[in-house]
Amino acid sequence: MSLESRLKALPAALMDSRLLAGRGLGNEIGFYIFDYPADREPDVQRSLPKVLAELRAAGILVAVIDLYQMILGALEARGFLDQAVSLEAAKGPEALRSALKPLLSPDRLAGAIATQAQGAALVLLTHVGAAYPLVRSHSVLNNLHERLDTLPVVMLFPGRYDGQELNLFGRLKDDNYYRAFRLVPDAEPNPES
Repeated sequence: MSLESRLKALPAALMDSRLLAGRGLGNEIGFYIFDYPADREPDVQRSLPKVLAELRAAGILVAVIDLYQMILGALEARGFLDQAVSLEAAKGPEALRSALKPLLSPDRLAGAIATQAQGAALVLLTHVGAAYPLVRSHSVLNNLHERLDTLPVVMLFPGRYDGQELNLFGRLKDDNYYRAFRLVPDAEPNPES
């Protein structure tokens, strides 16, 4: 199935009563990955307003949480944004990641996501690729389990998820993550696998 077809099928998949019940097939936690080739990120982002409009028209309250904007907001709130930019320019992304580790811990981010998700029927996590390497997708998902165990969470993921591994951008293997379901799987293999 092409990405275009999968994007057209996305609103119906998100409105599925089983997904909205917050539980997977065997009563597992309701976490889902909508994966796609990283170079198609602009297409996914362009289609998102239409998907959200369909969900709103169906009366479904969605918390759209942009992980990258969440990071920027956390840095701005503490007055660290300019320092972070300078540190990355001077010492590189790994030094920045190390310096920001306490502020951007997966547990802290999961708490902020849970706070933003209050009252929603569904959570969409976006801009996962832009948040890398400061935030690792598997870490965020692992820390969300105890906070959002009955609320469905869908991560829009630029890369490949095969039900076992997250491969960001189709190149960077993250730690194994096997508790999510692929949402709107494709019949053809994703070229980034």
